[in-house]
Amino acid sequence: MNVKLLTTSILISLIYLTASTSLDPCASQPDDLDLNVIPIYSKCSPFNPPKPDSWANTLINMASKDPARVKYLSTLVGQKTVTSTPIASGQAFNIGNYIVRVKIGTPGQLLFMVLDTSTDEAFVPCLGCLGCSTTTFLPNASTSYGPLECSVPQCGQVRGLSCPAEGTGTCSFNQSYAGSSFSATLVQDSLRLATNVIPNYSFGCINAISGGSVPAQGLLGLGRGPLSLLSQSGTQYSGVFSYCLPSFKSYYFSGSLKLGPMGQPKNIRTTPLLRNPHRPSLYYVNLTGIGVGHVLVPVPKEYLEFDTTTGSGTVIDSGTVITRFVEPVYNAVRDEFRKQVTGPFSSLGAFDTCFVKNYETLAPPITLHLEGLVLKLALENSLIHSSSGTLACLAMAAAPNNVNSVLNVIANLQQQNLRILFDTVNNKVGIARELCN
Repeated sequence: MNVKLLTTSILISLIYLTASTSLDPCASQPDDLDLNVIPIYSKCSPFNPPKPDSWANTLINMASKDPARVKYLSTLVGQKTVTSTPIASGQAFNIGNYIVRVKIGTPGQLLFMVLDTSTDEAFVPCLGCLGCSTTTFLPNASTSYGPLECSVPQCGQVRGLSCPAEGTGTCSFNQSYAGSSFSATLVQDSLRLATNVIPNYSFGCINAISGGSVPAQGLLGLGRGPLSLLSQSGTQYSGVFSYCLPSFKSYYFSGSLKLGPMGQPKNIRTTPLLRNPHRPSLYYVNLTGIGVGHVLVPVPKEYLEFDTTTGSGTVIDSGTVITRFVEPVYNAVRDEFRKQVTGPFSSLGAFDTCFVKNYETLAPPITLHLEGLVLKLALENSLIHSSSGTLACLAMAAAPNNVNSVLNVIANLQQQNLRILFDTVNNKVGIARELCN
């Protein structure tokens, strides 16, 4: 009888444990090939931020960091399996970025790193870092960790290099990032994404941070340069990845990052992927026009043209919150939008075209005309609402007015609930609708 009771008790416990794990959307499954993406304010967020007062105030705060981000993009200059991992929307460095779960080292140490398509190098805060968060990578706890010397090829590929003029030494570098700066040492260790492991992955071990924009648990660079994830993984992912970004309001891990050609959508509209040798990290596309309702907004072509010398053109970026057009382009789009919606108009944070929500049904759709592809944005991708719910605002803005303001940036709010596919070998970007929430 006692044996039967014990057996029954064990079975009940196992059933409860299995049910609890399967029902918990935050739980990591050992055989899960999806790399999820979650919002920083979600239940699954590892950063435990204070609950925001309102969604509108949260978005306004996120978008207020965009000018520093766009300026950062403008200053960037040169230097066959599939993995799918969950993505979450995050504020790890106080702008609207997305985070993924990775493990670094042997045994693996869990970190929630920001996903950045416009940066090559990965970097994480290491033990003893000045100005870093309490969560750091512990080099001494990893049996596969090792620093890199100035003599290795990877050291010559990192930006902000600082090495002795003669002799050997540890490869160190200093970089700026979205208005902040940090110093780091170039090191190697294993990087685990879902079930795949990339050995000897080179990344920056951060020693000190100045400013508050550097991601709290590090950054995973998905740019196109030699130290990016795609380059360091060799032929493993065949230069292909895609992501589906959930809404900032999504409560759990729900988006995904897919690495490699397998498992990617088969029927997807594509536009050419352009390369600027002076800004090799950025994903340029050819934006040929912008539609508001049934009107193709008249814009001088020089404001949209791709120019490798000036760096002008249009990029797709995972780290900018709201789409930014150079001022003449934005003004033309905004003015046409206002013609088609009943005013009066007011401002709210970065948004200068807010109107009474009752007239939202009159709001025309925004259409991005890319070479070979026309993307009609859903209202959730082009409008936001005030915290009181009385106003709706056009969720776009002008690029910062500085000497480098030549970039148009298609930002993550406009990419939400879309599958964005990057094929760096065949030089194309694909876009398909997908519910990431």
